[in-house]
Amino acid sequence: MTQQAPQLSPQADRSIFSDPRGPYLPPDELRRTAGRFPFYWTRAMYSGNGWRGGSWAVDFPKSDQQFLIVIKRLVRLNAYDWENPVGLWDPDLRRFPLIYMLEVGGMNLTEVEVEGLRSYMEAGGFVIVDDFWGPREWDIFMYNIRRVFPGKAIVDIDLDHPIYSAYYNIEEVVQVPAVNNVYQRTECYGCFPQVKGMYDDDGRLMMMINFNTDLGDAWEWAEDPRYPLDLSTYAYQMGANMIVYAMTH
Repeated sequence: MTQQAPQLSPQADRSIFSDPRGPYLPPDELRRTAGRFPFYWTRAMYSGNGWRGGSWAVDFPKSDQQFLIVIKRLVRLNAYDWENPVGLWDPDLRRFPLIYMLEVGGMNLTEVEVEGLRSYMEAGGFVIVDDFWGPREWDIFMYNIRRVFPGKAIVDIDLDHPIYSAYYNIEEVVQVPAVNNVYQRTECYGCFPQVKGMYDDDGRLMMMINFNTDLGDAWEWAEDPRYPLDLSTYAYQMGANMIVYAMTH
């Protein structure tokens, strides 16, 4: 049985206003024309708890849209201008070499999604994980990822890894909170930011895990004067490094 995509949040009719970005492609047309641009910022849709259709949809679509606007200028990236949510069960997922998954503490993958994520990563896909906090959400994420790869280790990605110098030189892992927690600079007391990863059998980094931090919220609120410039700068630099590293390895 074919699994149906979760309902996307209502969005304005894109035809009724002028937008500085390039033409928007409806999902069906986008699938047919994937490859027109060298890069698509692709958000993975998956089953789980949360608001607006599931935890995958947190900060969507503003975070994705704003990230693209900025990142295209930072690294001169020739990318599709619009958000691109694709289900883990979708055979077209392999058209996009990098996917972004967040709020995985609410993840509850179906068997079809488990197989889709496994085959995507085995085929060379790179996964960025972001925005989950504390031991409970870590355990939920690990339960699901162990279903995908039961025997693969999750290891620390230390600051000597080339991903930290792929475009910007990053010398410290910073905890990035949501906009409503910028004064405390954390969402989880006693939690410290960690960057971890999973490698394939040939030593290729195929998943980068940003734990106890929320890069996506910094991307979403970077233009807000309430949001600290040092945190949004770090978040965009990490985003640039992850893309450049993934696309060159």
